[in-house]
Amino acid sequence: MKLLELNHVVKSFGELSVLKDISLSVEEGEIVSIIGPSGSGKSTLLRCATMLETMDRGEVIYLGRKAAWTGENGRAVYAGKKELKEIRSQYGLVFQNFNLFPHYSVMKNITDAPLHVQKRDRETVFREARELLKKMGLEDKEDAYPYQLSGGQCQRVAIARALALNPKILFFDEPTSALDPELTGEVLKVIRSLADLHIAMVIVTHEMAFAKDISHRVIFMADGVIVEEGAPERVFSSDNERTQSFLGRYGTIL
Repeated sequence: MKLLELNHVVKSFGELSVLKDISLSVEEGEIVSIIGPSGSGKSTLLRCATMLETMDRGEVIYLGRKAAWTGENGRAVYAGKKELKEIRSQYGLVFQNFNLFPHYSVMKNITDAPLHVQKRDRETVFREARELLKKMGLEDKEDAYPYQLSGGQCQRVAIARALALNPKILFFDEPTSALDPELTGEVLKVIRSLADLHIAMVIVTHEMAFAKDISHRVIFMADGVIVEEGAPERVFSSDNERTQSFLGRYGTIL
């Protein structure tokens, strides 16, 4: 079953064309990594998919429901507020710089949206939050504040916060780029463990060995287009000149 479909997505910032007719889909339980050089449009694609950024043209569909489409004037039209709220409840987001609320405790960061946006039962939400903290190895941190945590711990709290919404699909925008190598390993290990939950994941990453190991499918982007996509073995052994040139920089780890 297709959880997400992006069709012919186009996005420019002024004169700069960032996404040039991008189409892709994500199936239930599928792990998709998006790789490519800086400036290739990976993060913008994620932001358009999650409606943090307004695309110029194209179509965004979640579970068969249209979130956005190209209107008669050739510009993107978005669904109504109520429809978008329901669609947004289908996915969770993890950002590279955590985006935790600094004045909220770890527990409040995780439980705030399930309680106040999803209006779920308090006891259930807190029980699930404690289970998530345990999974993240942070069971003793529920009363701590973000400034008291390491970068890796903050990112694990951010992952727990996204999971607390019970999403069908999780988006990661370079989840380790703000971390030093030791903490990177710690966060990647947590993301790996999520594969057991059979939640679909779309991961924008510069961690090539990780992408090769965890993904069902890898998408290589450059200059605002999808150069190629397929099983990790195929993409990482590609004879496409553009792909080879990019992956050549990571030679030793692959």
